[in-house]
Amino acid sequence: MNYYELTVAGVTRRLPIVPVNENVSIAAFIIFGDTEIVEPCAKALAEKLPPVDYLITAEAKSIPLIYEMAKVLKMPRYIIARKSQKVYMTDSIRVDVQAITTKDPQVLYLDGEDAARLKGKRVAIVDDVISTGASLAALENLVEKAGGTVVARAAILSEGDANQRDDLIVLGHLPLFFSK
Repeated sequence: MNYYELTVAGVTRRLPIVPVNENVSIAAFIIFGDTEIVEPCAKALAEKLPPVDYLITAEAKSIPLIYEMAKVLKMPRYIIARKSQKVYMTDSIRVDVQAITTKDPQVLYLDGEDAARLKGKRVAIVDDVISTGASLAALENLVEKAGGTVVARAAILSEGDANQRDDLIVLGHLPLFFSK
């Protein structure tokens, strides 16, 4: 197995390089269970944000990050767009998304109560890694449908074409790896 070494927010990780299709591989950056990297990244990202009323992310990889960011920002609540409709969700808003790390198209749902919270509010979209921007666009669509205003798009890392975007708040960049 090949690896890519990354240092972000003062923490170094050795990331396995894994294929996403026959032509492209990525350095797998997984934050689940890694408080040593989540906490400093959350603090560093929170410090870079403009004033916001809410943070939103898609289920599930970025939940530890958004939780820590909400703590840093002393926010009593953050919002999660769910990948499936839950029985307790009412008046949900739905959007479709095709992300680079998932094989099949997905759907994101925003509970009606969360949508009401976002109306007229300043919102920061948070993710662990932004690559194609598909998940980001889906979250932006949800926020707009709810009547909120996206004022920041933040991630620990950008990857591939997202490395060229100037509208993202990121702590570092990951390359894509192409087959020869």
